[in-house]
This record gives sequence, structure tokens and C-alpha cells, in this order.
Amino acid sequence: MSGWTAEELDRIDHTDELELASQRRDGTLRDPVTMWVVRDGDDLYVRSMHGRSGKWFRGTQVRDAGHIRSGGVDRDVSFVVDDGKALNDRIDKAYTSKYGRYGANIVGGVVNPDSRAATIRLVPTS
Repeated sequence: MSGWTAEELDRIDHTDELELASQRRDGTLRDPVTMWVVRDGDDLYVRSMHGRSGKWFRGTQVRDAGHIRSGGVDRDVSFVVDDGKALNDRIDKAYTSKYGRYGANIVGGVVNPDSRAATIRLVPTS
């Protein structure tokens, strides 16, 4: 069980964007960033276009905790880097399917080796 309800998964999956705020060392939240989100089974994933060097990605690694909002869902989450090949192949397909209408040049920002290395599973904690 992923911790997400079926309704939460559906609501987030049917929205284009997700707001993600990571926690600072003192526990306060950083300003949220807007990003794309995809679903794989009962899990939700985001990626950094700039790979592991992306500013917001580095922020998620400080405490591995934060908060997301999307599709009316408002949850605290932990961030789990998950860069296995089979999973990333599925995530590439999910991004291409969901966001392909924006064109290969845009989608290519999240389906490249650097982005694949920065695949984060969102795990609800509250």
C-alpha cells in the first residue's frame, strides 16, 4: 500500500502540475516549485529537469521531507530517490504519454539521463 487513496491518485494524475515545497533544516518549508507529476501504479513521481544538480532537487535531499499540492490534494510527503532502469523506463513512458502534447523538445527535459537520475517517488506521511 502506497499511502495514497485511490481518489488522491486519480485527482493528482488528472492534473498537469504539482506544487512541491521541501523542508529546510529548521523544518520550515521552502517556496513551492511547480512541476509535472506522473503516476506509476499506486505511486507518484516527479523529476528534476536539471538532474541532481537542480536547485529544488538538492532541496529535497536536505531533509527528505516536504509538502505537495495538486488537484485539490494537500499532503506532507517524504522524497525517495528511485532511479532503477525498469522504473525509469515506465516513468519515461508516463511523461511522454501525459505531456507529449507539449512536444519532444519540452518533454525531452524530463526524459533524459540526468533527469532519470533525479526521479523522486512522493510518499505521503500525513
